[in-house]
Amino acid sequence: MYKILILEDDELFKESLEDFLEDEGFEVVTATDGEQVLEICYEKRFDLYLFDINVPKIDGIETLKELRGKLDDTPTIYLTSYKDKEKLTEGFLCGCDDYLKKPIDLDELLLRIMSLLKRSGKVMENIQLNDEISFDPKNRRVLKDGEDIYTAGKVIDLLELFLEKKDAIITKEMIIEKLWEFNEDYSEGSIRVYINNLKKLLGKDTIKNIKGIGYKIEL
Repeated sequence: MYKILILEDDELFKESLEDFLEDEGFEVVTATDGEQVLEICYEKRFDLYLFDINVPKIDGIETLKELRGKLDDTPTIYLTSYKDKEKLTEGFLCGCDDYLKKPIDLDELLLRIMSLLKRSGKVMENIQLNDEISFDPKNRRVLKDGEDIYTAGKVIDLLELFLEKKDAIITKEMIIEKLWEFNEDYSEGSIRVYINNLKKLLGKDTIKNIKGIGYKIEL
């Protein structure tokens, strides 16, 4: 499930966006000012940002500048009533990827979101993992011969990490960052459990233990 963070101080519009996107299968978090966004992004990761520009405390442009300065390259769409070319140019220069002027057509917004996620490499077609097992990344479902099989959420998180970095060695630190939020506890034992569960799913020889470094997937 893709995660979207909305920065919007118009309560009615924010709720409409949230309801629409949740109905489309997205997980949505909202904020009403830039300070809230920076606090949320310190603890959570997202697949896409939808930012208004004219919001309290820290505006949408300065908020994105702050995030980009911390090497956060999350795709970003501005939803704004601004028609000033200089302001929109500033938005692109600080790192936004697209914008829509209010009032927003929600169907067009959905098309822009999916296009941006696809361009950024976050949208993938079903991935065949072996002769029996495939992965549906949009719905985060593991399939056996086309049938949905129950798979724990953190095992799916781990699978996503290996697929995203399939040519790299996955370190313990990368696994911790992917599977646990900032304030969640973890243990070395739980990492091994999730690795073993993934091996059972894909075959024990598909994930190699690189001694003292981490793991690498071989599909």
